[in-house]
Amino acid sequence: MSDALIQLGLFTAKSLIIATLILAVLIVFFMLIAKSKEKTKGHLIIKSLNNKYDEAKEILLTATLNKKQFKQFLKNKKLEEKAKQKIEQKPKNIYVLNFHGDIKATAVSSLTEEITAVLNVATPSDEVVVRLESAGGIVHGYGLAAAQLLRIRAKQIPLTIAIDKIAASGGYMMACVANRILAAPFAIIGSIGVIVQLPNFHRVLKDKHIDFEQITAGEFKRTITVFGENTKEGREKLQHEIEDIHDLFKNLISEHRQQVEIQKVATGEHWLGQQAIGLKLIDEIKTSDDYLFERSKDANLYEICYETRKSLLNRLSTSANIMYDKFFGYRL
Repeated sequence: MSDALIQLGLFTAKSLIIATLILAVLIVFFMLIAKSKEKTKGHLIIKSLNNKYDEAKEILLTATLNKKQFKQFLKNKKLEEKAKQKIEQKPKNIYVLNFHGDIKATAVSSLTEEITAVLNVATPSDEVVVRLESAGGIVHGYGLAAAQLLRIRAKQIPLTIAIDKIAASGGYMMACVANRILAAPFAIIGSIGVIVQLPNFHRVLKDKHIDFEQITAGEFKRTITVFGENTKEGREKLQHEIEDIHDLFKNLISEHRQQVEIQKVATGEHWLGQQAIGLKLIDEIKTSDDYLFERSKDANLYEICYETRKSLLNRLSTSANIMYDKFFGYRL
């Protein structure tokens, strides 16, 4: 009898522990759901690149100069700062933005906020530099990103695009609207084309005797499908659509870079920076670091970054959308 009571007690204790753990997991889960529904807020972060360069210089000199030499350096620095303050001419401001593009061009939301902030204070005597890295992605995402950059051009503010690694397809759609394009020697440039790709499981379903029904209103509401049998007419319609997008892409480049022989470069090929300069796709071989360091000698450099904290549901939704567009969307 006592053994039975002991076993019952152990069973009850285990049950309580399991129930408590399940309850704790549910509480945490619902807390995350509630937190994810909170309004996502963002804020601007502004860094002085001049100060960054000065601090790095001082740290290095602290290690390499003796005390007397370092004191003299600090004295000369103060004298230079006082001399600059006496100059009445307002120094030029350069606003530095960073765009790291994915397939969906999700960084366009931050880019929009950064550009809006800059346009509130910048003048035509200033400059905007965008450090751009993107292999391209969906048409409407990169079309919007290019349109945001055109807001800078519309205000007559000089726009420089600096490409250190890659600006291909949709990335080059953004770059081509700039007044000036810089690229590192081995940066990938170009890929001026459009692609649509998706698997088709029609024959697999047919072999398994599974019917696929798709009801549409409008002859070309859906041109090609994943599960249905694709038709010649549907493929031809899709081909016309991507050719129309390609023409718009080429027109955008021709409008802003009239020196480019568009038929020569709009083949979907890509080139390295050293080749792209010969095709006039870029204007100069130079890294963004070289350019900004040079400009820091005669201008104030401000790096602008708009940061947001995405909710859990937002992150999950973004990942799902990116996967969908990777396989089923028009891509540049």
